[in-house]
Amino acid sequence: MGEDVGSWPTGRLLSVAARMVEGRYHRLLADWDLTHAGLIVLHHLVGGPRSQRELAHLCRVTDQTMSRTIERLARTGHVERTPDGRDRRRTLVTIGAEGVDALAVARREERRSERLFGAVEDYDNFRRQLITLITAVTEADPDDPA
Repeated sequence: MGEDVGSWPTGRLLSVAARMVEGRYHRLLADWDLTHAGLIVLHHLVGGPRSQRELAHLCRVTDQTMSRTIERLARTGHVERTPDGRDRRRTLVTIGAEGVDALAVARREERRSERLFGAVEDYDNFRRQLITLITAVTEADPDDPA
């Protein structure tokens, strides 16, 4: 980058950093036929089955976007869809064996910070700061779908 990155506003720094890390995730996850959006869904399914609407809310995306993500994950064997025994109009999504394996690899690779995060010196502190930022922004505007 020929520009003086140090002069950028914080919002631009966060945006560019997010795009760069997401690009690395995409390359890492390509071997598993998985996207970053799919990885987020798998993370939310570890605790058990969820409806598409629940997943959309947790991932902060529209129902339509979640529908496409789940469709792709189901085609690749990362998730399984089953009818909800309590409400036949709903479908529950469960992480599949392929999804469990892919999530384990992604988590292991994420901890190898040099691969995804490059020069982050204190990974755990970096995560805590990101969590604090996201929590504060969410509390300030809980209806913001970002």
